[in-house]
Amino acid sequence: MSFRTRLALAAAAAVALAVVLASFTVFVVVRSQLRAEVDEALHQRADEIAQLPPDMVARALLRPDPELGGAGGYPQVIIGNRILRPRGADLALPVSDRDRAVANDEEDAFFSDVRVEGTHVRLITFPYAPGIAVQVARPLTEVDDTLDRVTSFLVAIALVGIGSAAFFGLIVSRAALAPVRRLTEAAENVTATGNLSERIEVTGQDELSRLASRFNTMLGALEASARAQRQLVSDASHELRTPLTSLRTNIEVLAGRRLPDAEREPLLNDVVEQLDEMTTLVAELVQLAHGDAQPNEPEDVRLDLLTASAVERTRRNRPGVEFTTELHESLVHGVPANLERAIGNLLDNAAKWSPPGGEVEVAVHDGEVTVRDHGPGIDDTDRPYVFDRFYRSASARGMPGSGLGLAIVRQVAESHGGTVTAERPPDGDGTLMRLRLNGRTNS
Repeated sequence: MSFRTRLALAAAAAVALAVVLASFTVFVVVRSQLRAEVDEALHQRADEIAQLPPDMVARALLRPDPELGGAGGYPQVIIGNRILRPRGADLALPVSDRDRAVANDEEDAFFSDVRVEGTHVRLITFPYAPGIAVQVARPLTEVDDTLDRVTSFLVAIALVGIGSAAFFGLIVSRAALAPVRRLTEAAENVTATGNLSERIEVTGQDELSRLASRFNTMLGALEASARAQRQLVSDASHELRTPLTSLRTNIEVLAGRRLPDAEREPLLNDVVEQLDEMTTLVAELVQLAHGDAQPNEPEDVRLDLLTASAVERTRRNRPGVEFTTELHESLVHGVPANLERAIGNLLDNAAKWSPPGGEVEVAVHDGEVTVRDHGPGIDDTDRPYVFDRFYRSASARGMPGSGLGLAIVRQVAESHGGTVTAERPPDGDGTLMRLRLNGRTNS
């Protein structure tokens, strides 16, 4: 069963419940009103009889052939165990113990519903004198007929109302669910064609319109992600092509002929260096391919201790560069391995551009890591692109590296809700990198 049909049925059920409750209320009100009129007429008749002297009551009972449906009602007198009825009348009103109790002054007057030879009758029993009670009955045939007509009328109204609710519910649900239908068609089209450029026209500000807007946003994010993946594959294949070609050439030369040691040794060193570069490149590609997926759960991390560990590792790998640190205690929430990798990339980049014996200044304060080198600095035209994947400035193309290190830093920063920037230091010497992490607490 479709959602549209279920919505229409739910609307019909709600209307049906409302109609049934309204019909029941109307029936109860009409029934009470009609029976109240009969009770009022019987009560007035009882008051009239109660005020008559005994001889007039006797004459009233002696009227010939009183009718059960007469305006004055059908009377019957209870005197002890005797029952007096109008002369010639053969209709006996039922007498209960409660009726006899009224005659014995043990009960007050009361109304009751009885059947007299198949006729539905409303009966009042009231005391007339000590030891005497009078019963007056009026048939409820007209009331019952009216109620039957009212019931038929209410049932017809209920059926028409429920049918109309179901019909208009289908029409309204079709219009109300139009955005959902367009959303479904777009999702099916994306699934069938893989075309992430599909979009849904959004009109209005209701919940369904917001859902369609979020769906468009999701498609846009997926399209951008797919585009970035294609670009990454394209860039990676371009970057891998040159070292693979060079590596293959060197291996073919080494395998194709015997070379003197003086020529063989440089080729072997070149092969090892190229393999190291490719290993680094593949590792960085894997890091980028993971994107924001974090294999480890974030935790509270001492950023100053993490930076100190990265500095010590870089010192061992870059013995020709001096590192000076100013590390203040700083607590952030993140994935330690990813943060350490990003800080290490910043340190490696600074060490790579530092002159022999140069100094790299590292500081941590208030959830921010700054790394400053004293190298040639970044040209103003290159600074906006240094964190792009595979971007290498003209001055960097002759140096080792894949152009992915700083891109990984930006990816880690953004996955932690932070930023990374490259600045020219106030004295104009070298480059200053700032890694800022949001949502931090400091002590």
